Amino acid sequence: MQHENKINNNVFPMTYQYHDESIVTELPEDTVFVFGSNMAGQHTHGAARVAYQHFGAVTGVGRGWAGQSFAIPTLNEHEQQMPLSQIEHYIDDFKIYAANHVKMKYFLTALGCGIAGYKVSEIAPLFKGIQNNVIFPESFKPYIDENAISQFPNLTAHMVRAFINDDVIFYFDHGSESFEQALDKTDLDPAEKAIALIVLNEDLYPRDRYGRGREYELQDILGKLNGKIFNFHGNTEGAMTFVSVIVALMELYDFDEQDFIKLWRDEIEIQHPVRRI
Repeated sequence: MQHENKINNNVFPMTYQYHDESIVTELPEDTVFVFGSNMAGQHTHGAARVAYQHFGAVTGVGRGWAGQSFAIPTLNEHEQQMPLSQIEHYIDDFKIYAANHVKMKYFLTALGCGIAGYKVSEIAPLFKGIQNNVIFPESFKPYIDENAISQFPNLTAHMVRAFINDDVIFYFDHGSESFEQALDKTDLDPAEKAIALIVLNEDLYPRDRYGRGREYELQDILGKLNGKIFNFHGNTEGAMTFVSVIVALMELYDFDEQDFIKLWRDEIEIQHPVRRI
């Protein structure tokens, strides 16, 4: 059921702002940096490190407000993954805090989706119904904004072949033409181009947006695809960059390399998780 605000007996749908998930080191004074933490309050990796270095997170404080930051635990005191039910409890606490501090805004990172290892499709729905003073990561949008579902079209072989090709490697390596200009030369529709841009601009190699090295994971997936639908000679930088684009798409739509092979061969179409029953 859609969360609604009632003002003067009129009913309005809840609307939210979204950010592009790039790393930030400063925010307006009325905006709090919300990040995933461990219960020990050791802010040494990913967004937690950013919170410690730039937004006043305090060592030893793994939960709640500190400085210009708010910690939501996703790892226990041993830095092990918490169950989703426990994370949901801490998110519910944050919902209450945001509702009681409506003059502030909250810049929410994709907590739980980095070191904690959960998928966006598992974490994002836990925030549904929160106050609209929260600024969500763009990847959460289809799970929060019901009108955003139409922005995630089914993946087809024609669509992915239009932007996953040799030209992708050229643009990564040489930067001679923007992705936007390159996609304008395709016959993709606006929604498909938007998906392509999300994927092409994702950081996965040599490190992802959380600072994690992904080389071994990319090598593994490259090995599973190589010789089946592609033929790369060795784990070159170009090959790793190419497969990182594929992995970004797989993570955005939550499917594996076997499904990607079927998709590439035009044997299946793939729905975004929010559309799946």
